[in-house]
Amino acid sequence: MTANPRDLRYTKEHEWVRLGPDGTAEVGVTHFAQEQLGDIVYIDLPAVGSSLSQLGKMGEVESVKSVSDLYSPVTGEVVEVNQEAVEHPEQVNEAPYDKGWLIRVRLTDQAEAEQLLTVEQYEALVAAEEH
Repeated sequence: MTANPRDLRYTKEHEWVRLGPDGTAEVGVTHFAQEQLGDIVYIDLPAVGSSLSQLGKMGEVESVKSVSDLYSPVTGEVVEVNQEAVEHPEQVNEAPYDKGWLIRVRLTDQAEAEQLLTVEQYEALVAAEEH
């Protein structure tokens, strides 16, 4: 299993957040999520300027197996969309924590992200779901 980065925060819906020093955060789906989805063929993401609410729907990911909703781990405004991932969704399968990130958000409340799951809490959740 690919290790989940220790510096990220996670949601029970299998999204991750990487906090930046400038009040923004990158958001993506976890290795576990992309593994469960299978080969990702399409990603629908919010436009730059869109407002997101924590745990509100922010888009969809379509794989050869299913279509799944994506949920925003944080409240804020979309400041960047990873067009490479939109045009080449397989990047989410290949490198979910690296080139497969989805959006960058300007946070409304940084404390919100700090209340998400730690890597240890997330890995316990995944272990429970695998059994």
